[in-house]
Amino acid sequence: MSFTESLVLGVIQGLTEFLPVSSSGHLLIGSTLFGLEGEGNLSFSVAVHAATVLSTIVVLWREVSVLFKGFFSFKWNEETQMVCKILLSMIPVAIVGVFFKDYVEMLFVGGLLPVGCMLILTATLLAFSYYAKPRQKEKLSFKDAFIIGVAQACAVIPGLSRSGSTIAAGLLLGNKKEQIAKFSFLMVIIPILGEAFLDLTKGEFSVEASGISATALITGFLAAFITGSIACRWMIDMVKKGKLIYFAYYCVAAGLCAIVYSLMN
Repeated sequence: MSFTESLVLGVIQGLTEFLPVSSSGHLLIGSTLFGLEGEGNLSFSVAVHAATVLSTIVVLWREVSVLFKGFFSFKWNEETQMVCKILLSMIPVAIVGVFFKDYVEMLFVGGLLPVGCMLILTATLLAFSYYAKPRQKEKLSFKDAFIIGVAQACAVIPGLSRSGSTIAAGLLLGNKKEQIAKFSFLMVIIPILGEAFLDLTKGEFSVEASGISATALITGFLAAFITGSIACRWMIDMVKKGKLIYFAYYCVAAGLCAIVYSLMN
């Protein structure tokens, strides 16, 4: 992987992790166009995903610190309840990660046809959440947190946007726009960091084994972190303004392009 390739893929990850257009799908599209496949690509994916988690922590540091302080006060306050809701939302994706990890990894070598189809499904979810007018709730419930967690677990499929699925699910359940956007970004922190930690302890994440240079990994990491920080702030603002429909149009166009490219090659 060259410097330019790692830079471009890092920027793609940083932008698409928070925008509801599927980071995994776009990474797979970019990797396919660059002719990058195999374990090296998976190692790079882990590195840039960790970078976007770090950008989430930086952008939402005030929210994260408030949750920590409230949780470790050991009282059943709003912060403790929110932490418990985040933990509850992680259960579905943890089940998928523990019992179906090998099947999930196989999805990342399935070509662009399924990616294109999932991008169109993402567009459908975004459109539904835009036009639906559910009754508004004051607080995100534990039941909603679990349902949103199921949406996150389904979004391990490349092309099905994680942020798009979780935010759309939260909006369809009647939760406030800014609240669900922040919850969507906070709930992914522990699963991605946990996956990266497991890969490190198992020795699966290795610069030597991946065939990618340390320079390329660092370049991708920094590119994903910087663009992720920008995209995270931008996405929260976009959700507040209710402009997710524009991303639905983009996902349809990107999905159709991926399908056409797959059929022609």
